[in-house]
Amino acid sequence: MGISYEKFEVSDTSRVKNKEYLKKVISATEAVNLIPHGALIGFGGFVGAGAPIVVPMALAQRAEKLHADGKEFQIKALTGASTDPNLDGVLARAGAVSFRAPFNTDKDMRIAVNSNKTKYMDIHLSSLAQYAESGFFGEMDFAIVEISGITEDGKLIPSTSVGNAQNWLNIAKKVILEVNISQPLELEKLHDIAVLARSPYQKEIAINEVGDRIGTPYLSVDPDKVVAVVVANTPDRVNKFTPLDEISIAIGDNVVKFFENEVKAGRLPKDTLLPLQSGVGNIPNAVLAALKKASYKKLNFYTEVIQDGLLELIKEGIADTVSSASLYLSFEATQDFRENINFYSKHIVLRPQELSNNPEVIRRLGVIAMNGMLEADIYGNVNSTNVMGTQMMNGIGGSGDFARNGYISIFLTPSTAKGGAISSIVPFVSHVDHTEHDTMVIVSEYGYADLRGKSPRQRAKEMIKIAHPDYREALQDYFDRACAQEKAGHTPHILDEALSWHDRFNKTGNMKKA
Repeated sequence: MGISYEKFEVSDTSRVKNKEYLKKVISATEAVNLIPHGALIGFGGFVGAGAPIVVPMALAQRAEKLHADGKEFQIKALTGASTDPNLDGVLARAGAVSFRAPFNTDKDMRIAVNSNKTKYMDIHLSSLAQYAESGFFGEMDFAIVEISGITEDGKLIPSTSVGNAQNWLNIAKKVILEVNISQPLELEKLHDIAVLARSPYQKEIAINEVGDRIGTPYLSVDPDKVVAVVVANTPDRVNKFTPLDEISIAIGDNVVKFFENEVKAGRLPKDTLLPLQSGVGNIPNAVLAALKKASYKKLNFYTEVIQDGLLELIKEGIADTVSSASLYLSFEATQDFRENINFYSKHIVLRPQELSNNPEVIRRLGVIAMNGMLEADIYGNVNSTNVMGTQMMNGIGGSGDFARNGYISIFLTPSTAKGGAISSIVPFVSHVDHTEHDTMVIVSEYGYADLRGKSPRQRAKEMIKIAHPDYREALQDYFDRACAQEKAGHTPHILDEALSWHDRFNKTGNMKKA
């Protein structure tokens, strides 16, 4: 495929201020030659930000050459979340990944996963580090982590994400550091790096306010484990967000209506609400835009990702303090962040994902969780991962961390997909990621279904109201006939019809009956 990474390598070592690390500066080609077939590698990066680029590209090239010579070469990859096309994408196309976890958005890696060429484990983002540290994946052979610099005394300055970088540095037998000189120097001291002890030695996490810091601004590593330092000049993945449309705007407005009713009921503070978590994409951006239109001030966010809409809220004084694991920005927002980083650094703290997604902290702070989904059924079970029950889309990511432990868990969805051929509200989900026990509110462009304090049959009535009009009659018919059965039970279903909508789509390309 003609992988070319040399253009990203640079000879500028000014960011490597420690003399011992300067002696370890080598090329990416030399670095990847140290990695054996079958190695378990922990990569830095989280949703495209702060991921190493040059070393993975060199690794993919090496895999291609070895495969061309008839030799085996694959690695097992653990990350923070999704990474970059020049990490997940190039390695997938090179057939270089035998196992991958966790969350992934790269289309080529998705193809490898769904064709079973790459084994994939979907796991809550807060849990992965503990799994790895407990040895469930085997010993970690290498950590490959992007940093933005090395201080004179050997401290590592993190990049635009933290993810699991510190955990991988701790447990890997060998370490390759990729120093990215394109990252702003002002990133120094933006971070709060701390690693949790493992059970039964873990203590209470002293984050009682969103902005509380409990660690150090720097990553650390045993210098003896560092076998290579590669210097690169690679910008973060630039994310493209489509303009907000009528549907996403309506969903955002319905979320605000729900908040207004919660305030009236005395369940949320009037102006500041409670700390918010917002997922990734256009619909979460629409929710942030709706918050901007409302009268909220000094909102706090305890979330995984900072995207364009959240920077806008900080700039407008609507958001005060934001705790996150990563940045996820468009080109324009990236430029704004770089130009005004001294301002934004007063409002932002970047943490490891086992803190940003920590169930204990989420529950203590009373976080309001807002996440997308693929489909929900009439009883409130949610599928976030598998299209038609079998095809992995991205993964559960952090939605389970927040939905299970948040003060309020909200799922957001357009009522249909594929031009109306798929209903997002179905009789029974084809795959369950979030059970009815963890789902409180579901929002579509037609309103919100508040499922709290309701029995399954009561939930179904609320869910049918927010389905697309083209599917409401069919949903009501299914529910009525299910309830009319002699042994309808507590949660009525017609078992031989429960997944018929998915079956029909697979056969005809449409959930609607002809």
